[in-house]
Amino acid sequence: MNNKTAMLVVSENPDYQTTHKDFFDKHGFKVFCTQTTTGTLDLICKEDIEIVLIEFQQPPTINSELIKLLIEIKDFDQRVEVILTAPHFPREVAVEAVKLGAADCVSPPDDLNNILESLNSVTEYKDLRQQTGLLEHEIRERYTFQGMISRNLYMLEIFTLVKRLAKHFTTVLVTGETGTGKEMVARSLHNLSPRSKSRFVPCNCSAFPESLLERELFGHVKGAFTGATDSKPGIFEYASGGTVFLDEIGEMEIPLQAKLLRVLEDHKIRHIGSPEEVPIDVQVIAATNKDLRVAVKDVRFREDLFYRINVVEIHLPPLRERKEDIPLLCHHFISQFNKKFNKNIMGLSRKAQILLMNHTWEGNARELQNVIESAAILTTKDYISDQEISKQLQKSTGSGRSIIPYGEDLSLEEVERQHIAQILKKTGGNKVKAADILGISRRSLYRKIDKLNITW
Repeated sequence: MNNKTAMLVVSENPDYQTTHKDFFDKHGFKVFCTQTTTGTLDLICKEDIEIVLIEFQQPPTINSELIKLLIEIKDFDQRVEVILTAPHFPREVAVEAVKLGAADCVSPPDDLNNILESLNSVTEYKDLRQQTGLLEHEIRERYTFQGMISRNLYMLEIFTLVKRLAKHFTTVLVTGETGTGKEMVARSLHNLSPRSKSRFVPCNCSAFPESLLERELFGHVKGAFTGATDSKPGIFEYASGGTVFLDEIGEMEIPLQAKLLRVLEDHKIRHIGSPEEVPIDVQVIAATNKDLRVAVKDVRFREDLFYRINVVEIHLPPLRERKEDIPLLCHHFISQFNKKFNKNIMGLSRKAQILLMNHTWEGNARELQNVIESAAILTTKDYISDQEISKQLQKSTGSGRSIIPYGEDLSLEEVERQHIAQILKKTGGNKVKAADILGISRRSLYRKIDKLNITW
């Protein structure tokens, strides 16, 4: 088995190539040579080159062809290390070359021991990076819980709480911003509970008008309303023996809240159009991105229902408060999208990682997932660059909030009207995206459009 590191020598001098090939072959490298920059990238790919040694005959300039080759190589594959050799390196050229990704600048080019020292240093670094990659894989395995990934201490406490609650929970309220993973927590509670063999049925309360939501939850009998040609069970019956997940429960209207309270207290439902009560056996998990305590004070949410669903509250922190999870999540998403799109993306460039760490992530893990997915689809390389990440961050719905001219004397209602109009214009009238950016339900958005007479 050949464990030699494959390296490519790029030099116009055939004597240089011969001398260096013999020397580095003896010191554990598998050496390939070329006298031209043409076809270098193909050779790197074909021979699985890990290190490229570029030799300048004269002191280099920033605009030389071989500096351009350095840029092409790093753009092609960030993992390929490049060492430059020349009779002399002007300071500004050496600094710029390192900025462009060169591992080292060595002079003079015939100092083989000095070059060998640099090669060994680069090889050590690559081995360390490979070991770090294996360690990161072990860390990802260690910090993965029911499909959720985190090494944040608060999140690890939540994982422990979920494991303890799952065997005994009755009703749980999961809170947190949009995109923090509330449904994943709910699924985890179900999967680890004695009800795991029965159905987990999610219902987004903000996705239906009140009358349709009632039908969705409780079902109806034949003839209950115009068009009811058959009887249909609701979610509570369909999930019999399992779990019902009521997402965005804060958007439920007050009359329907009263009916839900009766279900939680009596474990019975009444089909629309029927006087008879039907017993049900389900566990209920509710979730919201709103502060229900404020909603209770504003008489938009029933206090008795709040205390009934808030037996245990699990609050999920936003991604900006657990940025140590971003690298783990990126690796996880890249692995997912490699399978989905049949790609072999190895990771992100260093600059791309810095951009991700510095972003505010108003859309949380869901926004991060969307950014990585878009970049993974568009990249033609086996890593994602900072340019690709930058483009996706600019388009991300979780960033780039519109700016209102607050210097003008505007009423609060007018500020709200203008802001919603700008968001709708930005999303091309897509109310789903607009509601997500604004942090409100689609139903609330429709109400505001009508109330404020918003056009865009």
